[in-house]
Amino acid sequence: MVTTRICEQLGCANPVFGFSMELEVAIAVSRSGGVGIWGCTRRTPEEIESGVSHMKAELGDLPWGVDLVIPAGMPESDDRAAIEATLPAEHVAFVDAMRERHGVPDDGLPGMRSRFVRSEETARDQLAVVMDHQMPVLALGVGSPTWAVEQAHERGSLIVSLVGRPAHAESAIRAGADILVAQGTDSGGHTGPIGTFTLVPLVVEVAGGRPVLAAGGVATGRHIAASLALGADGVWIGTAFLASREAAPEPVLLEKLLAAGVTDTVISRSVSGKTFRMLRSAWSDEWAADGAPEPLKMPHQDILIGDLLGQVLRHQVAPLVHEGAGQGVAHLVAQESVATIMDRLVAEAERVLGSLGG
Repeated sequence: MVTTRICEQLGCANPVFGFSMELEVAIAVSRSGGVGIWGCTRRTPEEIESGVSHMKAELGDLPWGVDLVIPAGMPESDDRAAIEATLPAEHVAFVDAMRERHGVPDDGLPGMRSRFVRSEETARDQLAVVMDHQMPVLALGVGSPTWAVEQAHERGSLIVSLVGRPAHAESAIRAGADILVAQGTDSGGHTGPIGTFTLVPLVVEVAGGRPVLAAGGVATGRHIAASLALGADGVWIGTAFLASREAAPEPVLLEKLLAAGVTDTVISRSVSGKTFRMLRSAWSDEWAADGAPEPLKMPHQDILIGDLLGQVLRHQVAPLVHEGAGQGVAHLVAQESVATIMDRLVAEAERVLGSLGG
């Protein structure tokens, strides 16, 4: 097996952290020898309670964790009306026109991004539920506030902080992070401007001996071997599981994921207000077009587009369907089980390391 000190620390067979917004993917990663991380930041406290309870029941002593996003500068309260009252008329008109151009039905329901406001209140309510369950890992995808880190440590959880710059790593260390994820610009979702091969060694240098995971474009066993050669103790993978059977993407999205090449992703602020790598689609093209307004800051962009985006997905309006995805999406060629993907990743990493004498 490909083992590092991460395996000794967490009791996993392989140093592969598998991130997914889909609960069953995270569970399958842990069952396959890795560490499954459920991204639940867009879930209500009640949904988080149900999901975490399910993970604990399914996984027993296997390592697992959840990922929350707690960015700085969010409003104090979960008050959608207050946010809506400040949305610029130009932006509202642009979104309404996009709906009309693409024939998106208005079913009157919110999307995942507009069911509640990303706020201090929301973050504390979500964390309170998470802290009720003793878990091996709490990952913080954006932001590492000291109050959250301290609560997690009090309950015996390791803090994993995702960072996109050495300065971010230093801030996370000061906040108390135990494990750093060096997330290169190749990554899907919220990502920065520094490439993985440049970033990982820089984060290792400032980590002070803390384990570092490599993220961004890690989609094959060769990438795992390369990450270890860069000084990482393991990898953080998300895109490789997007088309898995457990993820169960809708047919329109599955087709786009399997057809995508390395140039078919784009970094845009049009989803959350923060830089976000995703599949290129009519959605990103509309926001990048001449005359389009600049996306708003988080959480205002969430509320501006959340209902429309939810309706795009529910009604499968194909041109606008997209997903957060890294450049590793080019390696997706078929729908497979998480176990099959994990087996291939580990076997290839072992072959490469063996050929190098590692």
